[in-house]
Amino acid sequence: MPKINNYVDISTIDKEAKRDYIDRHSPFVHVEGEAVKGQKLKVKVKVGEEYCHPDDFDHYIAWVQLWDGDTFLGQATFVPGTQGNQCSQAEVDFYIVPTKKKMKLQAMSYCTKHGLWQGPEVEVEVKEAEEPVGA
Repeated sequence: MPKINNYVDISTIDKEAKRDYIDRHSPFVHVEGEAVKGQKLKVKVKVGEEYCHPDDFDHYIAWVQLWDGDTFLGQATFVPGTQGNQCSQAEVDFYIVPTKKKMKLQAMSYCTKHGLWQGPEVEVEVKEAEEPVGA
């Protein structure tokens, strides 16, 4: 079983190098808009909020996954050079359809040099769809 590195609030860390290391590998979930049951919802996963990650042939983000609790929702896979061989933040847009009242979204990413990383969980309340007028 591979070691899973978990995100730690970098504002609590004094050393800049460690803040950089943690942030550049951690995947963050950003929900765009309001979650409505049965309607498509855009969820962006971005690896690194403040720092960029290398995109070298032997050191890059190989994949990003999105989970709702124990339910696997999707994955995007990258090859070296996808980010233009420059330090950048991998971003993936997932479009999901909520089917329950609450989601616990979390992302994982895999660095070919520093292993598996898990970002912070984001709880999302899902509203019921409104009935059409005259239905």
